Amino acid sequence: MSTAQRADEPVLVTGATGLHGGAVTRALLAANRRVRAFTRDPAGPRGRWLSKLGAEVITGDLLDTESLTSAMQGTSAVYAVTTPFSVGPEGEIEQGEHIIAAAREAQLTWLILASVASADRSTGIPHFESKARIEQQLRASHISHTIVAPTYFYENLGDPAQIVAGGELALPISASRPLQQVAVADLGALVAALLGRREDFLGQRVEVAGDQPTPQQMADVLSAAGNRNVDYRQIDFDTRNSDIAAMYRYLEQTGYQVDIPTLHSRFSEVQWTSFTDWARQRFTPDALNERRRGDHT
Repeated sequence: MSTAQRADEPVLVTGATGLHGGAVTRALLAANRRVRAFTRDPAGPRGRWLSKLGAEVITGDLLDTESLTSAMQGTSAVYAVTTPFSVGPEGEIEQGEHIIAAAREAQLTWLILASVASADRSTGIPHFESKARIEQQLRASHISHTIVAPTYFYENLGDPAQIVAGGELALPISASRPLQQVAVADLGALVAALLGRREDFLGQRVEVAGDQPTPQQMADVLSAAGNRNVDYRQIDFDTRNSDIAAMYRYLEQTGYQVDIPTLHSRFSEVQWTSFTDWARQRFTPDALNERRRGDHT
């Protein structure tokens, strides 16, 4: 199958109405790719919005091999996002098993698996280890694949305007500990670029980060962007959620280890967003008005 033929066929994105999958869907549509958006609720507001953007929104469940196989038919690639927090680590592994089984049944030519940076190391983080299990199963399946493994998202902070209004950024990480992060839009742009370079990345694992500010630098950036002082406060690990506590403990003690200069050189077509630029963009009049209306990102 030629590259031109593959470009004419849709890319299936699972988790398309979520933060991660939604960013990839929008980036692919912006790159004039046909997108088949896989969601349990196509009639919901996010599904309707993706349809308006031009995606083919279809109903499916990650725990249903039959619906996955049907959705994969006639696609050039699948970008598979699994969801650990709604089903737990074991449920996420089961999602991965269904995705791999469906890819085999559909004779898929390329599965791009969304994982997480450092999942290939011994982290002790349940939702990293579940993704590592899925990676292992994918490699053992001999399905043509690429693994995309992002770090922490800038968007994990929530609404920067609310942080500035409260005057405090609080995370369970030391003020001087660099935290590798990436904008979800940049992750989407990387996936769009990846689709045009299939042969370069088959069988590879691509860890993704855009910047590595410290929490104190993040607070300073938010202060400048919002024109109001934001203090940084290190808080205790949340023992109510052992998974998230384990993640922040790892980020404090070890941290992600993405070679950012090399990554950005390999994907020079991506307009990488620094944390400073991302924060500034959140305080433009258009961005503030969009949040007041209620956006879909």
